[in-house]
Amino acid sequence: MDTEAAATANSPSEPGPSQPGATTPPPTVWPALAAADPLPLIDFLERAFGFRRVVVIADDDGFVHHAELSWPEGGGIMLGSEKTEGCWRQRSGTFGAYVVCSDPDALYERAKAAGATIRSELTNTDYGSRDFIAADPEGNSWSFGTYRGEPV
Repeated sequence: MDTEAAATANSPSEPGPSQPGATTPPPTVWPALAAADPLPLIDFLERAFGFRRVVVIADDDGFVHHAELSWPEGGGIMLGSEKTEGCWRQRSGTFGAYVVCSDPDALYERAKAAGATIRSELTNTDYGSRDFIAADPEGNSWSFGTYRGEPV
């Protein structure tokens, strides 16, 4: 499929829930990750990618029980300190997410300037997206692009 056809197929005539200008309910899916060193990771996610800190609940020793970061274009993530016991065990550096952004070129430059490891350079995909993949200091993969998903 050529890029123009894919972009047209991904742009319904009326905005769907993930289309700009649509009224959407608050997010009900929150990707969550564990961090070995969450406070510096939160700083990095803000500086490199543009996430916004909403809340951080941490002990005096820096153990983060819960943190929430919003994405300026909608949605967000939750994260906390890595845990070795309990029902919510997750290793740091194993997370991956696709994040919709309207200007991947500018975000790519911002991420590079902040020291993100670029795993995949900016590219135009055969499904109509322009995207790139970067890694944060803990090794988590962040894919940013213009693909908003298929209309439902």
